Amino acid sequence: MERLFKYLLTGLMGIVAFSQFIQVITRYVFEVPVMGLEEIAIIPTLWMYMLGAVNASREDTQIRANVLEIFIKTEWGHTLLALIGEIISLIVSLWLTYWAWDYFKYALRVQKETPTLYIPAVIYECSLFIGLALICGFILVHIVRLSKKLARPQLTAEEGVNHG
Repeated sequence: MERLFKYLLTGLMGIVAFSQFIQVITRYVFEVPVMGLEEIAIIPTLWMYMLGAVNASREDTQIRANVLEIFIKTEWGHTLLALIGEIISLIVSLWLTYWAWDYFKYALRVQKETPTLYIPAVIYECSLFIGLALICGFILVHIVRLSKKLARPQLTAEEGVNHG
């Protein structure tokens, strides 16, 4: 999975950068905009954003403000704090996924198309729902991992206090 995300995200970044390069060159150097390039560029851009968020969730490297970790001295406390944070993240992500599902159903029903090239908008609009659903799945994996870590006998609160 590591290799898949590495190549997929690199490819998407390359496509987005190349399309923006073409747009700048044609618009500002040749003064002839490429019709529909914005419509095409939105597809890899939205997928890149969402799959980047999925990858950060998978790797557990998303940005966090862990101020409480400064005051917690034990590994058990850090693990408990991480578990609470993941549970809150799951609740928020499930709520957002519910709304993204509603939007996805709307996009399927309306069958919007881009104005110039008539590309079905659902191609990129579904990225929000798919991305959030995958994020929820990875958050669940992290919750299970942290729960198992808390349940291990060597990581009890008493040991953490005695050795901390």
